[in-house]
Amino acid sequence: MTQHTIATTIWPTVDGTHVLRNVTLAFVGSLLLVASAKISIPFVPVPLTLQTLVVLLLGMAYGWKLGAATVLLYLAEGAAGLPVFTGTPERGLGVAYMLGSTGGYLAGFVLAAAICGHLAERGWGKTHASTAIAMLIGSMVIYIPGLAWLGFLFGWDKPILAWGLTPFLLGDLIKLLLAVGLFPLFWKLIGGIHRLK
Repeated sequence: MTQHTIATTIWPTVDGTHVLRNVTLAFVGSLLLVASAKISIPFVPVPLTLQTLVVLLLGMAYGWKLGAATVLLYLAEGAAGLPVFTGTPERGLGVAYMLGSTGGYLAGFVLAAAICGHLAERGWGKTHASTAIAMLIGSMVIYIPGLAWLGFLFGWDKPILAWGLTPFLLGDLIKLLLAVGLFPLFWKLIGGIHRLK
């Protein structure tokens, strides 16, 4: 049974206003993705960006359709040549950038947002445990096409896991813990606001 997401709970729609809500939220979500791609926090062994966290949380907050559509809008902005990705414009722009080493991860963003959104629509994300499991699943869904694309581009005889997985695991653990702490709290705050009405 489909349950409300944070987006549909905060902004319920009547008389066809769901189009306005969805367009607005998709645009705002794409801006959050741009910001998360551009903010780099010094960390070891690689700098930490919050982009995968934002992808997964958008899916959880928006639901599968709007979550995936938001990431697709972000990718369309990048394909059009806007400098929305990490390292752009220095490392290239547009489709050429998207077909580079990060291309598989970008595709994984869409899948992960959809899967996390689907789980949220089934009631996941309201507890610490369900949030943690959803975030783990979403992270795996990002890594699978990301690593597969690296292997395709550079060859499986190269250290693909050392390039595209292991340097990011500690940062991903921190982002997972952040999501586990924050997402159920959002639901509690929303519940408290609704009880006051």
